[in-house]
Parts: sequence; structure tokens; C-alpha cells
Amino acid sequence: MAKATFNLLNGTVVTIEGESTEIEKILDYYSNSKVPDTMVSHNKKEKSHQEGLSQNLSTDTQIEYSEIIKFVKNCDEAESIEKQILDKTSQIDRTLLPLYIIHEYLGNKIGLTSGDINKITIDLGIPIATSNISRTLAGTASRYVIGDQVRSKGQPVRYKLSRRGVQYFTSVISGNDNDSKE
Repeated sequence: MAKATFNLLNGTVVTIEGESTEIEKILDYYSNSKVPDTMVSHNKKEKSHQEGLSQNLSTDTQIEYSEIIKFVKNCDEAESIEKQILDKTSQIDRTLLPLYIIHEYLGNKIGLTSGDINKITIDLGIPIATSNISRTLAGTASRYVIGDQVRSKGQPVRYKLSRRGVQYFTSVISGNDNDSKE
């Protein structure tokens, strides 16, 4: 009888005994496929799932920053955005700009925190402090955004543009000042 020990992708150490052909089959199977969920202990499964989510979130967010900035500079409405938002000093419009781009050009697939918006505004050359963005989103812009949770100190809220926010922002881009003073 042959004996083999190997590690699975999730860190589980497996020791098997049997004929060499059987051991080869098992080694081939586990080296060419993912570990079944039944082989993973509950705590490790949760931990690896959470680690995967945080890794995906951070890499997706970095990609989204550059995509958002590209769309601001190159979309069909780029000239209007520059004239009506970037060249003016309206903090609410500058704060809502990244949310509008995500809604219109990126399928509204992610929400942004005030820190995310801060990084985007810095890259666009119109920096707004994170605290000012938070205050704007909680105050004057609150009727134009939807948060994924209730605001509480220390907990980041991911915001998306609401239907009313899209209408407001469309009117700002088109240059209708009457609608922007609601």
C-alpha cells in the first residue's frame, strides 16, 4: 500500500493510503479542480470568502476610479460637464459628478463612499475634502442620493444617485439654472 500527503487549496492537509493508481487519480482530481465546499471548515470558508470580497472590492474600486475619470474627460457630455461643473464652484455638483458618471456610463454597478469621491475629485483637479463631501451628501445632496445603510459614525456609506438626482444633474449639465436651485 502506498501513502501520500498533500495540501488542498484551502490549507487542509490530506493523508491517504491506497494503491498507487488510486492515489494518482485522487491527486490528479484535486490538482485540476477547486476544493468542494464540504471539504472546507465553516470558519475557514467564511474567512476566505471575506478576504476574497475585500480583495475584489479594493481592486474593483481602483479600476473604477480611472474609468470614472476617463468618462468625465471623454464622454459625449464632456464639454458640458467641464463648462457647467468643473469650471464652476458648486460643491454639490462636483460631489454628485462621479455618482452621475457611474449611473450613466458604468451601469450603476457600484456605490461610492465620501472617500472614493474625494480621490476622484483630486484626480480631476477639483479637490474637495472628505469631510465636506460627507457633509454635502448628508445635507444638501441628501435628496439626490441613496445610501446603502443608515449613516453612523465610523461606518462608510456607499452612495448611488437616485432618480431625482439624475434629473437634477441632467438639468445642471444642460445649463438650466432654474432646476438647480430647487
